[in-house]
Amino acid sequence: MIICQTPLRISFFGGGTDFPEFFEHHGGAVLAAAIDKFIYHSVTRFPSALFDYSIRLAYRKVECVKNVSDIEHGPFREILRSLEIERDVEINLAADLPAFSGLGSSSSFTVGLIHALMAFRGQFISKSELAYRAINIERNILKDAVGCQDPVMAAFGGLNIVRFSREDDIMVTRIPLRPERSQELDESLLLFFTGIRRRAGDLERNKLNRLSEIEKNLTTMLKLVDRAHDLLTGNEPLSEFGRLLHLTWMEKRCLDPGVSNPQIDRMYETGMRAGALGGKLLGAGGGGFMAFFVPPERQAAVRAQLREYFEVPFHIGAPGSSIIHS
Repeated sequence: MIICQTPLRISFFGGGTDFPEFFEHHGGAVLAAAIDKFIYHSVTRFPSALFDYSIRLAYRKVECVKNVSDIEHGPFREILRSLEIERDVEINLAADLPAFSGLGSSSSFTVGLIHALMAFRGQFISKSELAYRAINIERNILKDAVGCQDPVMAAFGGLNIVRFSREDDIMVTRIPLRPERSQELDESLLLFFTGIRRRAGDLERNKLNRLSEIEKNLTTMLKLVDRAHDLLTGNEPLSEFGRLLHLTWMEKRCLDPGVSNPQIDRMYETGMRAGALGGKLLGAGGGGFMAFFVPPERQAAVRAQLREYFEVPFHIGAPGSSIIHS
C-alpha cells in the first residue's frame, strides 16, 4: 500500500494573475501558503483475475470498472490513462476538508494522485515535474478553467512566492521568515467556512472573458505580491498584512459580479467590525472559505460575532505532497 498526503493551500495575494492568458503578457505571481489540512490517496495492488473488475476507485462513490475508459470520474480516468495504469489497482480517497471551497482541493487531488501512482510504479518524481504534469492534465487534457498556482503549492508546500512566465516556466521562492515573525503571522490568521460550496470553473471563465476589462485590477493585485513579501521579510508591524489583504479583496470583488454576494459581504463586514484588520474570500469566489487577519487580542470578539460560521483551526507552511507510507 502507498499512502500519499497532499496539502491544501491559502492564496493570499496575486490570485488570477496565475492564468497563462494573463501572465504570458503581463507576468504573474502569487504569495500563498500550504496549510496543515490534507488530501490522502491510498493505492493498493489487487489480483483482478479473481474479480469481475480491474480497477476499483473509492471517493464519494465507488467505481469498479474493467477498463480505464469506463471510469466516470474525469481526473481519475485521465491520470490513470496518462500513466498507463490499466488494471490491478485500487485507489481510496480521503480529505480533511470539503472540495469546492477555495482551498485548491482539485489540484491537490491531481498532484496527490500522480505522486501516489508514480510511487506505486516504483518511480521518483520531482516537485517541479509533479507540478508541471498536474498543470498539463488540468488545463490541456481536462480543459479546466484553472490557474497554475494550485498544483505548484500542492507539490512544493511551504510559504512561497510563485512567479509565472510561461506554463512551463514557473519559479518557486520560499519566503524566509524569522521564527517569531512566522509565529505571529500563523497566530493572526482565522479561517471560517461561508457555508457555500461552488464549482469555480464558470466563474473563472467569466473572468477570462473579461480580461481586457479587469486587467487594471489584476495588475494592482500583482503589485501587492511584492509589497506583501517586503512586509513579511522586513520590520514593519505585521498588522499591515491585514490592510493589504483588505486591499486585494476590494480588487478581487471587481473581477466578476459572482465573486461576492450579499451574504459574503455581510460576513466580511461583520468580521471587520468585530476587530479583523483585513481578509479575503479564498479561491475563485462565490463561496468556500474566508480568511481574516486578526491580532490575537481581538480574536475572541471576532469569533463571537462569526459564531454561526464553522471555524477551521490551521497552521501555515505545511510540507508539499509526500509519500507517508510505502
